[in-house]
Amino acid sequence: MVGPTELLCKTGGGDNSVRTSKVASNCPHESAFWCRSFSRWGEKMMPVSRQPVKPAMEISAFSYQKFVRFTLEQTQSRIDLIPLPLQVLDFAVFPEPEFDLPIFCANFFTAASMNIIVLDLNPLHDVTVQREYREKYYKSLMPLGQKYVELLPWGDKITSESLRFFSPIVIWTKFTSSQYKHDVLYSAFVDYFKAWLELMDHAVAETNASQILRNQEAQHKYLTWRAEKQDPGHPILTRLIGDALAKDLVRNFLFNGVATLGSKSFLDYFPEYRCEDGTINKRRSMIGKSFETRPWDASGEYIGNEL
Repeated sequence: MVGPTELLCKTGGGDNSVRTSKVASNCPHESAFWCRSFSRWGEKMMPVSRQPVKPAMEISAFSYQKFVRFTLEQTQSRIDLIPLPLQVLDFAVFPEPEFDLPIFCANFFTAASMNIIVLDLNPLHDVTVQREYREKYYKSLMPLGQKYVELLPWGDKITSESLRFFSPIVIWTKFTSSQYKHDVLYSAFVDYFKAWLELMDHAVAETNASQILRNQEAQHKYLTWRAEKQDPGHPILTRLIGDALAKDLVRNFLFNGVATLGSKSFLDYFPEYRCEDGTINKRRSMIGKSFETRPWDASGEYIGNEL
């Protein structure tokens, strides 16, 4: 995680970092939010102001994008470029621990013809058991979630071990590639991110030290789970760069914070995955009840125990 007033851009194989000047903001919590996105081309990170006034920032006018664009254009004029059949997008926006906001999550995996999608405002605290948190953030968003229930239907079985990190408005879906479906997905992405920004605009910083620590541990638990169990791009990265580099990229780049936000290990949080020899069971979706349909009703009530 870079500092609150820095912008870091990486493209292709090179590092062309650009650091910004201080963000112009009247907000005492101008470091309140940071976001991370990752694709096969790299990562962008940027600060997000909670203020209604758009922040100003200065960045270098120099960029390597035209270098990359030139090489692609020149190559395409001579040969046919065949795109990789596999694409992965991981995009997440985290609040600072002073805020218990949900984590914006877009986790898209696309093969030659199949798309596996998770789009959500991941709850910082388990909404299957914490009603107050669910009411605080998701009650007003249920119409948004219902808008896409039919357009992007439930994507098959998922176990309760993953469900604890999902909200009542989660879009968990699979579909074969088509322009229509991708247009719907883009519309949902825009709507969900705007909804997250609205929550951000009204967020109030926590002052209780114990609650701040609780929020930080919840973020660390989330990152630890994602890094170990829920990154669909990991197998692709392993094939491209090898297991050791793929693990390092996932933990220290894509899910940066696993090593800095807390000291607990995966097995500290999830002891049920411990094998007899003390290692982590590598199987996914192995614990808890499987849900073939959405385990929340239209009002956001958890009905998983009734299914």
